Amino acid sequence: MSKIRSIVTAIALASSVSAASAYEALPTKAPAPANNPTTAAKVELGRILYHDPRLSSTGTVSCASCHNTMLGGEDNRPNSMGVNGQTGGRSAATVWNSAFNKVQFWDGRAASLEDQAAGPVTNPIEMGMKSWDDVVARLKSIDGYQAYFDKAFGANSISKDSATKAIAAYERTLITPNSPYDKYAKGDKKALTEQQVRGLNKVVELGCVGCHSGPAFNGPGTFQKFPLIDNAYLEKQYKLSDDKGLYEVTKKSGDENFFKVPTLRNIALTAPYFHNGSVKTLDKAVKIMANVQLGKKLTTDEVADIVAFLNALTGEFPKQEMPVLPGTPGTTFY
Repeated sequence: MSKIRSIVTAIALASSVSAASAYEALPTKAPAPANNPTTAAKVELGRILYHDPRLSSTGTVSCASCHNTMLGGEDNRPNSMGVNGQTGGRSAATVWNSAFNKVQFWDGRAASLEDQAAGPVTNPIEMGMKSWDDVVARLKSIDGYQAYFDKAFGANSISKDSATKAIAAYERTLITPNSPYDKYAKGDKKALTEQQVRGLNKVVELGCVGCHSGPAFNGPGTFQKFPLIDNAYLEKQYKLSDDKGLYEVTKKSGDENFFKVPTLRNIALTAPYFHNGSVKTLDKAVKIMANVQLGKKLTTDEVADIVAFLNALTGEFPKQEMPVLPGTPGTTFY
């Protein structure tokens, strides 16, 4: 957890982020790690695995079930539903632009997309497979998968490592550039409405970019305490402090209620809001954030301006084609 701890220390630097950091367009390509360069064959295999519910114990849950690429990259539920109708305690984070996160999951327990891809498959509440050995055995028993793995990784390459690398490679293509804000940042000053410009200026003035900075509006890989300011009224309504966040991973005093700073990209499409999905509307989320993070009470007009700006962060979604999954003619796993 030393990496997580070092990232946490970067929070102290967040307040020094300049207003200029609010004017960065989203890159159109995501960087890939040296041990998993992006290739067309990996992306194709990853797209198939991402949409295959047979990676779950019941054959009912795929990665796409909770991270729907036909919408905002999550499932618009307070708590995502896994195998046998089970629900966890957190709202699914968007997969769109997740390649620009320094860590994955709300509590940051995965250091990469590859690490993240491995987790839900064997989580008993999510996809429910007993082990990755069982997953690999299942994939090997589906004749059509071998050719895809051979093309992407070489002969006899079906493994946990190659499967998670393929899923991560696909996820690195899920980027939504060219939002109205991106066009504005690149010099088209007519790309935002007057209200959206007011909202952007208010976001900078309030200091929101102290955490939500950079092209993905998710900061330099930092965690942040949430809620930062106690508010008994809001706590009773939304139970924001019940989940201890990073502390659940590190078990270290001082890490309570620290969470990965989420991206604001496409936030208009990803209701409900916060780690526990307790807030249904974006305007309410803006009011709460101002209150418990900044100690500010915003006017109705200020909230409307900020929400207008946040809507300008909805980008262009690359067309997604649903794959044809390799079949199991004449038999089933269930």
